[in-house]
Amino acid sequence: MPNKSNRIKLIFAIYWFFLAYILAALIWWFIALTQQNNQMSNFKIDRLQKDRADFEMQYNKILIEKDRKSKQYIGEGAIFLLLIVAGAIFLYRAVNKQLKISKQQQHFMMAVTHELKTPIAVTKLNLETLQKRKLDEEQQMRLINNTVHETNRMNALCNNLLLSSQFDAGGYKITKESILLSELVDTCVSDFIKRYPNRIFVNEIADDIYVHADTMLLEIVMNNLLDNAIKYSPKEGKIFTSLHSHNNTAIISVGDEGSGINADEKNKVFEKFYRSGSETNIKAKGTGLGLYLTERIIKAHEGKISIKDNQPKGSIFVIELKQKV
Repeated sequence: MPNKSNRIKLIFAIYWFFLAYILAALIWWFIALTQQNNQMSNFKIDRLQKDRADFEMQYNKILIEKDRKSKQYIGEGAIFLLLIVAGAIFLYRAVNKQLKISKQQQHFMMAVTHELKTPIAVTKLNLETLQKRKLDEEQQMRLINNTVHETNRMNALCNNLLLSSQFDAGGYKITKESILLSELVDTCVSDFIKRYPNRIFVNEIADDIYVHADTMLLEIVMNNLLDNAIKYSPKEGKIFTSLHSHNNTAIISVGDEGSGINADEKNKVFEKFYRSGSETNIKAKGTGLGLYLTERIIKAHEGKISIKDNQPKGSIFVIELKQKV
């Protein structure tokens, strides 16, 4: 049994063969009609009597008819050629898009499986250890905190999956309310500081900044950006978070000191299932849903999200939301 890659190559080979056959048939049809037109015109000219008074008029009439049919064949051939080429391009792009989506979904399922399997295994091991062994209070708390951390990871993944499905189906209704953005950002960052005590966090969060938004969705945005910064930066790298106000706009920045994002990928990273394409980064944990959901949520709040280069290295995600006065 040929594998999937060989089957796809075979399908494309058949596709190109039939496309070449259709184009060759079109060219042959054009040549055959042109030759037939020339033969018919020559036959009519040969039958004309040169001593007729209207010989020149009849001769010109035959040439005009010949020229008209030639233009007709050229026009029809060009239209058929255009339709064939346009259809071929459309079909090729559609198939390529479906293959790309299929490949992304396959990678997504593998990533989800890995993302779920790891915290489940860690949680199971911790609980079995607590069940079978008598540990002192410090050891118990360490295992419990680790278990809570892994449970939070699973919960965040499930939230992303559920929210993505609801957004795509148009079934999620945003509930906006006046929220203290300063407190929300500070709470999310504090949670990550507790979860990752060995990482370096640098925060500049202004007080008393309010926005009109959905609390849960903005929490997901902050968690996704902070989680992304953790994943794609070295352990000794700093995680930067800032919140300030400018011209009645609340500006959130989350930066890292990772390898950065190439210019041609800065728009692609917001696509569903897309993950930064370098061989090193693609091995990092993730499903390709975090940034996709982040952009969808920010746009649903009539805000903007952009990516800037951090100096000397890394990336900064910048969110702009209308501030509630």
